[in-house]
Amino acid sequence: MDNLSALSPVDGRYARHTEALSPFFSEFGLIYYRVRVEIEYFIALCELPLPALHDVPAESFTGLRQLYENFTVADARAIKEIEQTTNHDVKAVEYFIKDKMTGLGLAAFKEFIHFGLTSQDINNTAIPLSLKEAMASVVLPVLAAFKSSLTQLATAWQDVPMLAKTHGQPASPTRLGKELEVFAARLTNQLTMLNEVPWAAKFGGATGNMNAHYVTYPDIDWHDFAFRFVKDNLGLDRSYPTTQIEHYDYLAALFDNLKRINTILLDFSRDIWQYIAMGYFRQKITAGEVGSSAMPHKVNPIDFENAEGNLGLANAVFTHLAAKLPVSRLQRDLTDSTVLRNIGVPIAHTLVALKSLIKGLDKLELNQKAINADLEANWAVVAEGIQNILRREGYPQPYEALKALTRTNEEITAATLAAFIDGLKVDDRVKTELKAITPFNYTGR
Repeated sequence: MDNLSALSPVDGRYARHTEALSPFFSEFGLIYYRVRVEIEYFIALCELPLPALHDVPAESFTGLRQLYENFTVADARAIKEIEQTTNHDVKAVEYFIKDKMTGLGLAAFKEFIHFGLTSQDINNTAIPLSLKEAMASVVLPVLAAFKSSLTQLATAWQDVPMLAKTHGQPASPTRLGKELEVFAARLTNQLTMLNEVPWAAKFGGATGNMNAHYVTYPDIDWHDFAFRFVKDNLGLDRSYPTTQIEHYDYLAALFDNLKRINTILLDFSRDIWQYIAMGYFRQKITAGEVGSSAMPHKVNPIDFENAEGNLGLANAVFTHLAAKLPVSRLQRDLTDSTVLRNIGVPIAHTLVALKSLIKGLDKLELNQKAINADLEANWAVVAEGIQNILRREGYPQPYEALKALTRTNEEITAATLAAFIDGLKVDDRVKTELKAITPFNYTGR
């Protein structure tokens, strides 16, 4: 598909940023994971061993696994062709594998492909498996790279004093590095929670009770088999009991967690945007780039704006996924099926945002002059420190004294504060201590 004709920007304009997600969330990816689960399930039945599969040679497992290990677009197209007749996507996968088994000399055993299963046993293992592997191999490494860049800047600027702004107004000074570290710490906390969310999968037959399995082979503990298969062969956690479908509670928790991570990133994007607007940061200029079609001088904070927009889109879809998926009529309706096909969309927008943030961070240059000028223009912010030392010294109504000095429309300068301190009835030792406080060193620890 030509990127210019793509309906969605994640497959069009941003395709170069999101192509790594295609093997997991595309139609090809979904078919691949379905084939993989079906084959691994058949092999697990052989290893049980199921009496009817006792004669399947172990050496044939290699050839079976190669059906998904070497899976091609042509294979996926063949399955889609079968689907034109079956009008059922999972059944088409079953027929494709059965046909391939004939070529592997396993035709006598092909009816045990999809034995006792419903399509949701395949979908509800294939989809969480694809999501788990996409997160591990694509998304989390990029998030880690962003967090690493953020931490490096926090360390580099850990000693840079900066005027804080609460309610948009000058407030007690802070340090630039610490303000960046706040976001790194928030991300760390959310990643810890994210890693605790199980990768849940449903595997239990038509209505979750392994009915067909037990009626066919009543002496086998099929629930035990299902738990072991899902855990040992697929690396997932089997949900039990279930209806025909996974209840998606953990998937909703995952999406809510990702939404919180994105909210932190959105908060960060807006803060950096504001710091750039305040002149605290300049942006590296790239030769040939245009900031505005009309104003030649402009260097816009487009990376942070792009990130904010994509994070908002991602969170809108995550919100719907988390709210809709855990709800299904009685033992199941089909509304989850079409919704699940879209889980790659918010992941893709998140990935685009992360890459924009990494690019944006790399373009930041500290404008120490602007930061210092803001501090110099706001000597009133040290009033908090002065009045608290006066409290320590037992000075009467220190807050009110500083309020009377600073809560005016007149400029408060170093000289203003020095004159005020000279007029205080306190020891010279205390006056010296008070005069040593400046907006540049009143930053706490």
